[in-house]
Amino acid sequence: YIESNKSIVSLILGQLLGFPNFIPPYATVTDQEISTGVNYGSGGAGIREESGSHLGDRISMDKQLLNHKATISRLSALQSNKTFTHEYLKRCIYLSYIGSSDYINNYLMPNIYPTSNMYTIDKYATVLGKQYYQQLRVHIPSLIVSFFYHSYPTFQTLYSMGARKVAVFGLDQITRSAPVDTSRFGSNKIVVSDIDLINITIIKQISDTLSNAIDRLNNDNTDARFTFINLASISAPQGGKAGLHKFSIYKYVLSLPNIPCCPVRADGGCIPNSIHCPDRDASVLFDRFHPTDITNTVLAKRAYNALSPMDAFPYDISHLAQL
Repeated sequence: YIESNKSIVSLILGQLLGFPNFIPPYATVTDQEISTGVNYGSGGAGIREESGSHLGDRISMDKQLLNHKATISRLSALQSNKTFTHEYLKRCIYLSYIGSSDYINNYLMPNIYPTSNMYTIDKYATVLGKQYYQQLRVHIPSLIVSFFYHSYPTFQTLYSMGARKVAVFGLDQITRSAPVDTSRFGSNKIVVSDIDLINITIIKQISDTLSNAIDRLNNDNTDARFTFINLASISAPQGGKAGLHKFSIYKYVLSLPNIPCCPVRADGGCIPNSIHCPDRDASVLFDRFHPTDITNTVLAKRAYNALSPMDAFPYDISHLAQL
């Protein structure tokens, strides 16, 4: 698993895929657990190295990939067969769920990060999408020698390290309660106060960029299967209701208030020692950024079994697992 702060979704997907236990985190995974899977997630991390740096320590996408490279070396030593490990990795499913922090904790914070002064919305999505594509397929700096590449390449990526079944999650809608600076962003100083307009411009742009990247990845790598999980489609109302709203859990979640379950600080996190709502399943959000378990369950189940052709393409995760 390669992801940022959406570990709950990956844990639910692990259960749907038949894993009896949660996928352990990289920091504590044991030799007995490592062949089952590893969670590299890091709250606040992004595709870009600097994203979320004001929050403190976090493990960016590049560093998560380097951690994965170390895992492969460790797995190879345990299995004592490079060819077996290489084939083993081809059968694994990789979940890449990252990118929101590159907006919420970077582009939409012009007082801290320069990206909104450097790039227009369209250009930033292009630059971000290109870097993500490179991380998935083309290159990242290699700090650890790969165990099965005898040529000792200078650069490594998720694909070059053996991944052949990869689900890439798009960005979710930015919630109306998110404490982002919506007053000014973009190098042309566009004034925007409507969070819906930000969702239309940003989410559509990055979703289009990522879906095009997935098409390119599949066309360029016929031995691999990349798929795009379209969270904007999953979370957005369609015709005033969720897609295929006859499914009661989706209809129920749509009826929930889009407000935090706890009193929040200016940065969007819960106030320490504050009283939370008594029933967390009665709200979409826990704080201003993180969904509640019931919301994560909906996201995970529709990523696993798409209810609309727009939810996942070309495959949902249940079909990806069967390939």
